[in-house]
Amino acid sequence: MREVRKLVEQVAPSDASVLVIGETGTGKELVARSIHDCSDRASGPFVPVNCGAIPAELLESELFGHEKGAFTGAIATRQGRFELADGGTLFLDEIGDMPLEMQVKLLRVLQERTFERVGSTHTRAANVRVVAATHQDLEQLVAENKFRMDLFYRLDVFPIATPALRDRPEDIALLLTQMTQKLSPADAPQIADDAVVTLQSYPWPGNVRELINLVERLSILHAGAVVTARDLPEKYRGLSDLSSPKADLSARRLPEEGLDLKAYVAELEIQFIEEALARTNGVVAKAAELLSLQRTTLVEKMKKLGIEKR
Repeated sequence: MREVRKLVEQVAPSDASVLVIGETGTGKELVARSIHDCSDRASGPFVPVNCGAIPAELLESELFGHEKGAFTGAIATRQGRFELADGGTLFLDEIGDMPLEMQVKLLRVLQERTFERVGSTHTRAANVRVVAATHQDLEQLVAENKFRMDLFYRLDVFPIATPALRDRPEDIALLLTQMTQKLSPADAPQIADDAVVTLQSYPWPGNVRELINLVERLSILHAGAVVTARDLPEKYRGLSDLSSPKADLSARRLPEEGLDLKAYVAELEIQFIEEALARTNGVVAKAAELLSLQRTTLVEKMKKLGIEKR
């Protein structure tokens, strides 16, 4: 993350387009906001747009605005995000989900720095700094003709990759401290060292966003109290305890009422197999390698556990 911060500080003073790449939940918008805050445009607006959350037929109006009567339902003139971001930064999140026809229009704006509202012939200047973000492989989308090559190179002037949380487990302790300090003393849980070690072994498919949600959950369940490894939700303890032969098994205790060992182990197998399949995009052979199994053995386990049906 120090390297990310260094890149932010280097690119912020310029007006170059930036492409922030990373998995969902890695903090791509925080990087975009940092670029804005460190730039000469910091006093201007920061306007985010989620390109994947807006219907294709409304995206043009959302970005460029429209005139009254431009289409059915346009009962008044409306400014678009480019106008709202004038003098500041426009953050285009999930740019990989933008329809091809809109990609052409966005490319024109980036090249000419001008645009027109829908239903207008009046050309307006686009005085904005564009930062885009995606969790997708844009080069692969280009190869599949789902994303324009010229737009990709226009956006990819200065790429910044946000690392997944599983690739930087040493940051978890610092992140937990930062998150709990934002809570009131009465609500903030105190995360014990054994709990931190356990969380460092979890793969974090939801990245930092998932960690934020966990801290919020712990603040409700254990407000102001010490949280040990055994107090963590089951999925965090289960994956940690079995992920390494050297893992600290002291965090796992047999419940007073006992348990169904066969069902318990089966559930852990399901969790690991599904995680391996998710990481390898469903390629069974690669998932088997992650689990140190023969492919045929994994296939049999999947059938036995009903994972194919899941």
